[in-house]
Amino acid sequence: MEETNKPTRKLTTASGRPYAEHENSQSVGRRGPLLLQDFVLHEKMAHFNRERIPERVVHAKGTGAYGTLTITHDISKYTKAKIFNQIGNTCKMFLRFSTVGGEKGSADSERDPRGFALKFYTEDGNWDLVGNNTPVFFIKDPKKFSDFIHTQKREPRTNLKSPTMMWDFWSLNPESLHQVMILMSDRGTPFSYRHMDGFGSHTYSMINADNERVWVKFHFKTQQGIKNFTGPEADAMRTQDMDHSQRDLVEAIDNKQFPKWTMKIQVMTEEEAKTFRWNPFDLSKIWPHGEFPLIEVGEIELNQIPRNYFAHVEQAAFAPSNLVDGIGFSPDKMLQGRILSYADAHRHRLGVNYEQIPVNACPFMVNNYHRDGQMRVDDNGNEEPNYYPNSFGDVIPDESYKEPAWELESNVADWFDRNEGPGDNDHYTQPGDLYRKVMSDADRKNLISNIVGAMSGISGPRKDQIINLQLCHWFRADIGLGMAIASGLGIDASQAMQQQKHQA
Repeated sequence: MEETNKPTRKLTTASGRPYAEHENSQSVGRRGPLLLQDFVLHEKMAHFNRERIPERVVHAKGTGAYGTLTITHDISKYTKAKIFNQIGNTCKMFLRFSTVGGEKGSADSERDPRGFALKFYTEDGNWDLVGNNTPVFFIKDPKKFSDFIHTQKREPRTNLKSPTMMWDFWSLNPESLHQVMILMSDRGTPFSYRHMDGFGSHTYSMINADNERVWVKFHFKTQQGIKNFTGPEADAMRTQDMDHSQRDLVEAIDNKQFPKWTMKIQVMTEEEAKTFRWNPFDLSKIWPHGEFPLIEVGEIELNQIPRNYFAHVEQAAFAPSNLVDGIGFSPDKMLQGRILSYADAHRHRLGVNYEQIPVNACPFMVNNYHRDGQMRVDDNGNEEPNYYPNSFGDVIPDESYKEPAWELESNVADWFDRNEGPGDNDHYTQPGDLYRKVMSDADRKNLISNIVGAMSGISGPRKDQIINLQLCHWFRADIGLGMAIASGLGIDASQAMQQQKHQA
């Protein structure tokens, strides 16, 4: 090893006291008991016992990198957000990729959606865009979220993953069909994080300088090209390298092969939303590109791997509640539910002051009346008042940031059925179009093989009931798809067709 002239640093305790003995505990004689006064031993063990913070309930395993968003096209007619107000604007950002259902020790090549969470450090505060590598999701109401996630985790009695549990839930929630079809295709096993698209998934709003509102969806198109594993290839990679996607991203950036995505948006006016044949705020459905074409906005480049994984990636916290002036919410029910739940999860996992952790901290002005709490690491507001209104401080609301009011279509509050409203009960047209119009012959072949393999794991006394109900959904999406899956499962296709017609 080459010698360097780099100066050494003294080893110290957490309080800064230098000490000499790091490997041997203080004892009474060579073979005697240890002494309670060995504070270095106590500090090391006490810290070790507390090194692990709670694992994320979902998106537990992931990787991340810093980069830059550069604005390439003018969209100021849609939004007054300063980040978009000039071509050539740049903004530092952090992007965390993840699997969704697996634990931290799971394989990167599991069949699973992939998280695509972005944090933009803007001059008007941090903007978080929390999405996936799919434009839709399994459910459209947040009350179902915990139940759905339970089916993706471990069965209570055996503590094993259960295909029966998953397919039972999906078969009883036909709104999941669109996302299940994507998951069962090769898009459910991306080759790497660099080779997949990202989506904001939810419907958001944009507000321009004239306080005019439009609805918007965010898309991130990979410039590396789409590349997926087939099912067998993904299975093989699990045995070869469980951290394949993590390794791929780190090595690409270390080799200066900086991955890039083109940022685009879809825009829908408030009037168009009123007459759209599906609920435009339904997370289980897309906006067709032919009707609402992609509009280019900018380019994302990832160019820096954090120097410490835990400090940056593990402690990164993204919340849909973090928006900036010119970007707002929508009546998307799943988005509305996540406004509360994401920030609440971070406060549980990282503490109430989690936004002071450097990866989450706004690098610009932060002024508020929050005080105290665990892990408060700034000056805690010094002597400034901790209440408002007051006669002493100079932190006041700025009325220029006030958003225009929503014009609501109803004044009735109730627990609405999922079938309420035009198009809400159509769970089959879009999955059918995906199968017939978007997928290639090879895509369709792999999809059928993956579905048959996954549904073959259904077991137990309700096996036939679950399989038949799910087959009905496949038939309704596309008859040919349903016939092929039934045949692959060893079920008489004509009999399955007749049962489908009877249930319909």
